[in-house]
Amino acid sequence: MGVFIFRLLLLAATGSSGYFLGQQINPSLEARWWGMGIGLAIGFLVILFERSIKRMPLKVVIGGAVGLVLGLMLANLLISAFLTALFENLEINFAGYVLINSAFGYLGLILGLKKGKEFEPARVPWFSKSSPQASNGHKVLDTSVIIDGRIADICDTGFMEGTFIIPQFILQELRHIADSSDPLKRGRGRRGLDVLNRMQKQSNLEVKIIDQDYPKIQEVDAKLIALAKDTKAKIVTNDFNLNKVAELQGVPVLNINQLFNALKPVVLPGEVMNVKILKEGKEPGQGVAYLDDGTMVVVDNARRYMGKNVEVSVTSVLQTTAGRMIFTILKEDTPENFYQSFNH
Repeated sequence: MGVFIFRLLLLAATGSSGYFLGQQINPSLEARWWGMGIGLAIGFLVILFERSIKRMPLKVVIGGAVGLVLGLMLANLLISAFLTALFENLEINFAGYVLINSAFGYLGLILGLKKGKEFEPARVPWFSKSSPQASNGHKVLDTSVIIDGRIADICDTGFMEGTFIIPQFILQELRHIADSSDPLKRGRGRRGLDVLNRMQKQSNLEVKIIDQDYPKIQEVDAKLIALAKDTKAKIVTNDFNLNKVAELQGVPVLNINQLFNALKPVVLPGEVMNVKILKEGKEPGQGVAYLDDGTMVVVDNARRYMGKNVEVSVTSVLQTTAGRMIFTILKEDTPENFYQSFNH
């Protein structure tokens, strides 16, 4: 609402200025209305320009501004040093000044915008020390981690701090999933929107929806990495591939799956547990069970106990980025039980 009022004031200022300038040039009513029309047109162009640069990264805007200033300075130096001396018998009129300043100003602006995209403060020694990557605590959320929903539970505990950034292209992807004809996808998309709504209502969190986009980049994952670089933020995800690609490009990643794997209870070889055999394993005679946290338990020679609870002894634990697997044998097959039954 505040921006809208400022835009109205801008149009009022440019329109009235154009009206009075037209009156000074020609007192006729027609000249005044022409002046007002030109002033309003300039105001609308300024608003369109403001809306376009709002989506640009800060370094691009700064690069364009610096390029424009340097271009205008070079144009005026050229005029004062060469053209005045060259045409000393001729006056360089207003149109000539406008022509040369427009040409050099345009070149400076375009070069500044192009080179601003390539500028990386981390490569400059005196910038890299004062502004290290991910020093501001901002976090960019991936679509998968929003749909997963565990990020909201973590935030409830107070372990997550800083500002959570949600770009519009992630919201669009969530809306597209929520509007899918597939009931499963539609449910996942709506769950993601509910999770975001829940996070926004938490008083200890700051959730920012930003319009920054990268039209030249097609893949959402690549856009997220580019956004994390520009905002010096960390990516929060549970996508294994995005995790690896981001790490290769030097972007810090917080993987929710790795966090939950680290928080699972430690299981040591020899420990006895009670599990229910739910399905067959890949190897002959194997049975598979699951703990409450979803950890897979592989039990040798337990196929015959399908659907029953058995006591097993842990032999080894395999930890991977995708999760954890526990390998066990039946308690009755342990060497201690074997020797006891043999002695009896």
